[in-house]
Amino acid sequence: MSEKTTPLPEKATPSGTHTAGAFDIRNIIGALLGIYGVILLLAGLFGDTASAKTGGINANLWTGLALAVASAVFLVWARLKPIVVPAHVEPVEDDPTRPAPRRRPADH
Repeated sequence: MSEKTTPLPEKATPSGTHTAGAFDIRNIIGALLGIYGVILLLAGLFGDTASAKTGGINANLWTGLALAVASAVFLVWARLKPIVVPAHVEPVEDDPTRPAPRRRPADH
């Protein structure tokens, strides 16, 4: 009568792979847009609105809101579709046409 149950893995990724995490460019872009968005939101709420220059529209407030929304889109996108990094990548052979420094021979 006892049934064996196996616990489900928390993150279903193929064995030997991991995600890019904080090094995913979408996280970096989302964080920067979020920081600028919060700064502009605060400037729009508590700073001078400069109504004469913008035709009566609080440009800092609306731009801050737009940047906060764009930031949320990038961060949610990175969370829902993470970049999977393979476990093993073949080393790049030394290419004589590449402008980088040459590798030393193994016996050196």
